[in-house]
Amino acid sequence: MRRYARFILGDDDDASDATQEALVSAWRSLDGFRGESTLRTWLFTLVSRRAADLQRTRKPTPLEDEALERHIESVSDVTLGGAMESQLLGALRAALQELPIRQRSCWLLREVEGLSYDEIATALSITPTSVRGLLHRSREALARRMEAWR
Repeated sequence: MRRYARFILGDDDDASDATQEALVSAWRSLDGFRGESTLRTWLFTLVSRRAADLQRTRKPTPLEDEALERHIESVSDVTLGGAMESQLLGALRAALQELPIRQRSCWLLREVEGLSYDEIATALSITPTSVRGLLHRSREALARRMEAWR
């Protein structure tokens, strides 16, 4: 759940907050869990909602020059293969962040978390047909954005 929130929000602290709030919410409303979906799907639903709430209220913070320099120094110590892999993952993260949140959520729940179309539909409160469409659009957009890495 935290990994999913991290990919959605792009920030460790926000991901921890969203996951913690979702778990607290789950604990408080556990007696209301009707079992219409799996517990895993229900928890992803809660994390999705908390992440979306955080994303709506979050303001972008500018990157300080010192932080950028430290990042560049740490990357310069990495081997060429590691650097290429790091750049590829960075490009994928950047491409994912450019996707609308629903497309990003569908892609992450399917490709990273391995949920079925029905589970994704339940987690995001949409139809399986919508999931298919969102996945199709997200895959096309990611393919275009990642063309240079082919």
